[in-house]
Amino acid sequence: MLFFKKALVAAILLVLVSPLFGVVLADLVGYHEPLDLAAEAIGLEDLTESLNWTPLLDYSVPGLPAEVGYIVAGFVGIAIILGIGLLALKAVGEQRSQRA
Repeated sequence: MLFFKKALVAAILLVLVSPLFGVVLADLVGYHEPLDLAAEAIGLEDLTESLNWTPLLDYSVPGLPAEVGYIVAGFVGIAIILGIGLLALKAVGEQRSQRA
């Protein structure tokens, strides 16, 4: 259980620091996603608007500053992955108890 707590603290710290790299420094150096650049080079249109199935497009939350939206998106992602992991753990635990 101690490992889980340390991993969770590390994940929280990384999410809190992530806007520094994903927003601030990316803007500073002019970083663009490689696939976006490749699509632009061959003349493909931007399908992001027509295929927007995610509530947190580009790790942003409408109405919030980019840095805060990046953090919110990180916590949502962590919650989803932890939820899936806990459901899987529960399913495995139920299978083991049925075998015994």
